[in-house]
Amino acid sequence: MRISLSSYFAAVFLLAIVSLAVLAPVLPMKDPVVMDVLKRFAGPSSANWLGNDAFGRDVFARIVHGARASLSVAVLAALASAAVGVVVGLIAGYFRGWIELAALRPMDIILSFPPMLLALLTVALVGPGTVTLTLLLSILFVPTYARITYGETLSVRNLEYVDAARALGHGHARIMFRTVLPNVAGPVFVQFSLVVAACIVLESGLSFLGLGVTPPNSSWGLMIRDARPHMGQNPMGLIWPCLALVLTVWSVNRLCDQLRDVLDPRGAVKLLPAPGLLRRWARALPQPERRDNPEGRLLDVDNISTEIRTARGTINAVDGVSLVVNPGEVIALVGESGSGKSVTGFSIMQLLPYRISRVTGGSIHYSRDPEGHGPLERLDRLPPESYRQYRGNEIAMVFQEPMACLNPVYTVGRQLAEAIRAHDACPTAELRKRSIAALADVGIPDPARRIEEYPHQLSGGMRQRVALAIALCGNPRLLIADEPTTALDVTVQAQILELLDRIRRERNIGLIFITHDLGVVAQLADRVVVMYCGQVVEDGSVEEIFYHPRHPYTRGLLDSVPKHGELGDKTEKRLLSIRGTVPSPFDLPSGCRYAPRCDFARPACDKGVPVLETVEGRHTTRCRRWKDIAL
Repeated sequence: MRISLSSYFAAVFLLAIVSLAVLAPVLPMKDPVVMDVLKRFAGPSSANWLGNDAFGRDVFARIVHGARASLSVAVLAALASAAVGVVVGLIAGYFRGWIELAALRPMDIILSFPPMLLALLTVALVGPGTVTLTLLLSILFVPTYARITYGETLSVRNLEYVDAARALGHGHARIMFRTVLPNVAGPVFVQFSLVVAACIVLESGLSFLGLGVTPPNSSWGLMIRDARPHMGQNPMGLIWPCLALVLTVWSVNRLCDQLRDVLDPRGAVKLLPAPGLLRRWARALPQPERRDNPEGRLLDVDNISTEIRTARGTINAVDGVSLVVNPGEVIALVGESGSGKSVTGFSIMQLLPYRISRVTGGSIHYSRDPEGHGPLERLDRLPPESYRQYRGNEIAMVFQEPMACLNPVYTVGRQLAEAIRAHDACPTAELRKRSIAALADVGIPDPARRIEEYPHQLSGGMRQRVALAIALCGNPRLLIADEPTTALDVTVQAQILELLDRIRRERNIGLIFITHDLGVVAQLADRVVVMYCGQVVEDGSVEEIFYHPRHPYTRGLLDSVPKHGELGDKTEKRLLSIRGTVPSPFDLPSGCRYAPRCDFARPACDKGVPVLETVEGRHTTRCRRWKDIAL
């Protein structure tokens, strides 16, 4: 995770203001209520760091004690409202039915009133004071906690681990507070920080109106109120409390954003360092390193490794992967789940969550020359700002589940228009025409009608075609397809494969096709890269891989494909499988990673990680015994 400079500043400022507020009674400061009229509006000095106000009171002391009042009211109100709101939300979401109705309707009633209006009405009737203000703010923010907890509880109440707790005979209270609550706590913590910031603002506003903290106690709102009539004589008397209020609220909100990232399940790991400030603030984006390209390659991935940090530890999801894509060539990445195929594609696209992952070794070079002989530009060292000019315009990606990639609340036409605008300054009048043309190009019938429809109104095949149309809006020269046909039936799968092949031929684009279906590989690919445990174990042409495999894992994958006998052949053929499972990335074998599952393994296979050896031409294998065994 990258922590920005603003987050560091927010943390330091908030720590300082909280420390001052807590230690205010014991700090060697002047009494904030003692007046010295002879020194009214006195400027800053060694005795009065921020000067005096209209009554000769020390401004710094009043700001510190004002922070004590504002923060105590805000934190107490946020804690009290959280205690009530979380319980209400848990009960409503867990039990549903009439309990849900009885718990949430009062929350809806409170939410129907503007918070400031309700606060003004209540304080005007009951009277101002710190206790009144704290109770009022607590009641105002109970519905926000209740609604958030209710929604999160609904999403987890029927999950397997909750059902398992019920099966063990746990009572409702134990399940709610020991099983459900820890899994909904993340959004609640984020909401707590938001409520603290909102309470600080409301407290200051009510105190400014004379309905909050009462004199002679200090409050930022009271200080602003007292300084406003004298802003012509002493403008700093107004600026100091305003600055304290703004910086505190901003710091809380900034840390709230950081807290949201930390509490994300993918971000609960050791933080990664932030990029250099000069790189981030430079007006001119850094230019990529270049090298000659005599072979006319489109993409050259050389020995890249990708590190992912998890709560359990660091793993190398991709370890020394190399592959080459030429213009118009189809490279298939095959392997079992967990072999690193998708992570390789995400590494090329720089789409992995920056908070928990990074490319730690190797290089990624790409040629933007349409003829294929221009220089190769190094992409892996580019900052995100510079890489955006490649993503979509030069390299695009299509994902496995189109419904998860398309926004369900926007029409297809709007999403296409957004993609077109991201890559081209297209006039608004032309957007509809280009959107229709994009859908027609991927074979969607009646595109003028389809652009007005939402994703849920389309079939799975049409949604995948829409996703492909969006990916092609920037006219990329390299397309990465991450199992785009897995969720489709056989007929639609064949249509999508035919569409991809047609687009490849017409546009002469390179295609990296990620799949575990060897039948698709035989139909579409030119070359095959077999991956296992984050490594390339064999690389060769389709003919070499299918008819002359040189790695036991490749042979195992081929033998696992169901075989169809000739027409009328009733002989039962046993379906073979690879014994065992893919090892955990936290517990990889010390030698050949496939050795524990390999029928040809020998003690020598456990001594050191084997390197890729050349079989013939571009055909390589990561097996020490490829010359000795018959596959």
